Amino acid sequence: MEKVLFHLSFPVSDLALTRTYYVDGLGCEAGRESPASLILNLCGHQLVAQHTDEPLTPQKGIYPRHFGIIFTDERDFEALLGRARDRQLHFHVEPKRRFAGLVTEHRSFFLEDPFYNFLEFKFYAHPEAIFGALEFKRIGDRQEATV
Repeated sequence: MEKVLFHLSFPVSDLALTRTYYVDGLGCEAGRESPASLILNLCGHQLVAQHTDEPLTPQKGIYPRHFGIIFTDERDFEALLGRARDRQLHFHVEPKRRFAGLVTEHRSFFLEDPFYNFLEFKFYAHPEAIFGALEFKRIGDRQEATV
């Protein structure tokens, strides 16, 4: 399969504030814009901020809904982390190392945009864990219910 791009549409209540956060803050490239939406390039993937008049309410936590990027180069992870700090973007979860010492070890942080959307940015110590390491059943930090 040729290189494919990911597309995600998400709700916002103010397109000017969206542009400020995602372009000036996060470093996305702005694409086409209409009174109802703004296309954003996040690391080569298409995000579409869709204006809504429906009330946007805070989530209780990062589960079940968030989106983000997995970096394949730790320097890129560090660069975005530095940019987020420099631009004083709101960290919902500060940078941390998850599953240290395991094949699923990765660095992660979560940002929260002005519309209560959570964005996660990761770097895996072992790239095979991105889709593999099937013997490990724990995904994320949520305590899974046992049946």
